[in-house]
Amino acid sequence: MSRSIENIRNIGIIAHIDAGKTTTTERILFYTGETHRMGDVDDGTTVTDFDPEEAKRGITIYSAAVSCQWKDVSINIIDTPGHVDFTAEVERSLRVLDGAIVIFSAVEGVEAQSETVWRQANRYHVPRLCFINKLDRIGASFERTFGQIERRLHATPVALQIPIGEGPADRPHGFEAIIDLIENKAMYFGPGDDQGRTIEIREIPAEYVDIAAEWRTKLLDAVTLFDDDAFAAFDETGDVPEELLHRAIRKGTLSYQIQPLFCGASLSYVGVQPLLDGVMRYLPSPLDVPPVQGTNPNPKKTAPEVRKPANSEPVCGLVFKVQASQHAELCFVRIYSGVLKSRSRLLNPRTGEKELISQLWKIQASSKAQLEEAEAGDIVGIVGPKNSVTGDTLCDQQHGILLESITFPETVISMSVEPETSAERKKLEDTLRLLGKQDPTFIAKMNEDTGQTMISGMGELHLEIIRNRMERDFGLKIRVHKPRVSYRETVQKTVETTGVFERQIASGPAFAAVKVRIEPRSGDQPVIIKNTMKPGTLAPDLEKVMMQTLDGESKGAGTVGFPLMQIQITVLDVQQRAGETNDIAITAATAAAVRQALEDAGPVLLEPIMKLEVVTPEDFVGNISGDLNSRRATIMNTELRGNFLALEVEAPLSQMFGYSTQIRSLSQGRASFSMEPLRYQPAPPEVLREMLGE
Repeated sequence: MSRSIENIRNIGIIAHIDAGKTTTTERILFYTGETHRMGDVDDGTTVTDFDPEEAKRGITIYSAAVSCQWKDVSINIIDTPGHVDFTAEVERSLRVLDGAIVIFSAVEGVEAQSETVWRQANRYHVPRLCFINKLDRIGASFERTFGQIERRLHATPVALQIPIGEGPADRPHGFEAIIDLIENKAMYFGPGDDQGRTIEIREIPAEYVDIAAEWRTKLLDAVTLFDDDAFAAFDETGDVPEELLHRAIRKGTLSYQIQPLFCGASLSYVGVQPLLDGVMRYLPSPLDVPPVQGTNPNPKKTAPEVRKPANSEPVCGLVFKVQASQHAELCFVRIYSGVLKSRSRLLNPRTGEKELISQLWKIQASSKAQLEEAEAGDIVGIVGPKNSVTGDTLCDQQHGILLESITFPETVISMSVEPETSAERKKLEDTLRLLGKQDPTFIAKMNEDTGQTMISGMGELHLEIIRNRMERDFGLKIRVHKPRVSYRETVQKTVETTGVFERQIASGPAFAAVKVRIEPRSGDQPVIIKNTMKPGTLAPDLEKVMMQTLDGESKGAGTVGFPLMQIQITVLDVQQRAGETNDIAITAATAAAVRQALEDAGPVLLEPIMKLEVVTPEDFVGNISGDLNSRRATIMNTELRGNFLALEVEAPLSQMFGYSTQIRSLSQGRASFSMEPLRYQPAPPEVLREMLGE
C-alpha cells in the first residue's frame, strides 16, 4: 500500500440535498476504473448509498468512504449527506479532510444547506473547488448560480470553465459542451452509450469567442492579484503561460483566496473528468496542510504537541466515525502521522486506556479489504477498540497527543420510545447505546420522573430513520410517541442567594452555606461557572464536589426541568464549620442556592427557532405565506429564482411538525423546503404558563 504522500488527496463531496453529490461520486468511480457500470440514485443502485434506507429514499444518510486512482493520484472520497438532519456526518467528515468539492445545482443555485456546508468548510479551513451541476436542466443558469456563490457565501469563485448553452440539449441553445478557459478550447463529451468516456477537443464556437475572452480576463485578473510571477508574466506579455496559471490557481486555492469553479452535468456524463484533474492539480495533499497540533495528555507538559504527516513520526490518528452493529464496531480513522499496524496497541488519551487494533481495513463503501498496515495520510477502518468514540485520538503509547475533538450541534427534537414487551427492555438499552456511539447527534436517556426513555435528534426525518433502523437491523418491536421540542431555560435578571444545609445525618451534624450569583449572558457556551473564592478556602475534594454539583444542576435545573443556557453562575462565598462541612452538606447547600436563585431571577423559556428556505412557484406564494403566519413564522427575505420564489423564513420548531405534508398540499406537490436549527429565543409567555400548569 506504500505510495507517495504528496500523491494522496483526502476530499469530501458536500452540497445541499439533491444537488448531485452521489451521482457525481458514481461518475468519478466509473471514470477512475473502480466500477464497471454506473449506479443510479433513482434506482437505488449507487455504490455509496448502500444502506437500505438510502436506496429506498434516494438520499444520502450516512457519509461513505471510497478510494480511487486518477492518473498518478490516490483519491480518498467521502460522499456526505445533504439533508440538514444529518449535518453531523458533514461536520465529522470535514474535520478530517484536506479538501472538498462543493456542488451546486444550476437550477436551484445556492440553497440553505449549501450555506451550512460552506460555513462548516470555513470553520475547518478546508480548501475547496466548486462544481455547478445540472446545466442540462430546465431553468439552469450558470451566471445566476455563480453570482449567488459570490453574494450569499461571500466567496471568491474563479471560473476555469463556462458552459456552451444551458438547459436540455434537445432544445435551442441547450447545454452541449464546456469551454476550458485555461487552454481556450471547447470540450465535447461522448453521448449515449459512450457515457462521456471520449472527450473531443475543438475550437471555441465563433458565437462564444468573446464571452470566453471576457471570462478568461476575469480569471487572469484574479490570479495576478496574489501571485507575483503570474503578474510579471501578464505585465510583460498580456497573458500567463498554462503551467504558471495552474501553479497560481493552486497557490490561491491552498491559501483560501479563491475557489476554482468547474461546470457540467454529472447525470449526462459531462464535466467529471476535468473536475478530477482539478482535484489532482489544485486540492492539497496531506503535505500541503499544516501539521496537526494537540495537547500532551500529561498535564505537567503544557507545550503543544505537533505531528507532521510523515511515516517516520509517532503514529497518531483521529476517530471520526463509529459504525456500530450487533456484531462489531468499525471505527473510521484518519491517520495524521506514522504507520498504523494491525494487531498493535494504541493509547486513547481521553480515557487513558490502551486500545487493541485487531483488524485494519481499506473501506470501499459497503465492501472492505483487509490490510496489514496503513500510512500517514490514509483513511482506514479499524476493528478492536472498545471504548473509543467519535472525536477520540488514538496515538503511540510512548508519545501521547490529544487532538482537538469534533463539536456537534445540540439536538432540537425528542420523542419517547418503549419496547412492545418488557422482555425487550434490555435489548432496547443496548441498541440505543450502540446507536448513540455511532451518531453523536442522537441522544437517548431515561426520564427519571416518568420512567420513559427519551430519544433526541436533529429533526423528524433523523428520528424516523433511527426508528426504522432499530426495527430492521436490530429486530426490535417498539412504540414511539409524539415528538417533543427540546426547550431550554434562562433567567430575566441578576440575583444573589444563599443556600443553607444544617441538619443531623447518620455520621453526625452537617453544615454548609453556599452563596451564588446567577445572571443572564450571551455567547456560544450554554453555562459558565465561576468560583471567586480564594484558593484554599475549601478543601480540594469539597471544592470539586461543589463545582460538579453546579455543573450537574446547570444541565437540568430549570424551573420547568429543561437544561439551562445563556447564564453565568458565580460562587461568591462558602461558610463552613470544622468537622461538620462535608460533601453531602456542600452538595445540598449548592443545589438549594441554585434553585432559589433561578426562582428569584425569573425563569424564561427558550424555544428553538429554525431557519427555513421554502422554494415555490409564484402561484402558491399566498397560500404558503398565510400558513407560515399561522405558525408564528417570520418571512425575512424573498428572492426570485427563475420561475420560482425562494422565501427565507424563521419559525419556531414547535409549530413545524407535519409541515412537509402541509406544504405539499398547499402547492400541489410543487413546493419544497429545507430546515435547519438557527438559535434559541424566548418563547411566548403562554407556553411557559401552560408548562407550569397555570
